[in-house]
Amino acid sequence: MTFARLVRIGSAVSLVAYLSACGGFGISGDVDPNNLPDEYNPKLDENFNERETIWDLFTNVDDPNITLRVNRYLWVASLDILNFLPIQRVDPFSGVIVTGYGTPPGGGRAYRATVYITDPALDARSLKVAISTNSGPADADTVRAVEDAILNRARQLRIQQLAL
Repeated sequence: MTFARLVRIGSAVSLVAYLSACGGFGISGDVDPNNLPDEYNPKLDENFNERETIWDLFTNVDDPNITLRVNRYLWVASLDILNFLPIQRVDPFSGVIVTGYGTPPGGGRAYRATVYITDPALDARSLKVAISTNSGPADADTVRAVEDAILNRARQLRIQQLAL
């Protein structure tokens, strides 16, 4: 046998061994999905939505009447008031604004804010603000002042809109 033939046979044997190791032959101790505990069994989940084909991803199988709404005045006011902070993530459908660290004009301490608008009503209960510094959470007075500024700006925007 020549060296080239030995290399070819060795490569073929190692390829077969490699591919057979991927199969497992049912000895790997796989968990039977029918024997899962109830909390881990997706078949028992009432919200489990099993799709039939790839095209089902593009159809609207959910209830089209269910929408998430956010008060636009609170949304715009939050972006106006916190415009000195760099925006990291924004989700207008669920009402979440996450900012990075930034220093307010005339201030020396860096702040970071998360704003959560929970309701379409222009109401103080619809607005949740969390502010933190590099050393931990900000003072409650600072958070309250930012919430008040956002609510005042939202009311100003609404009055401007109604005056037009």
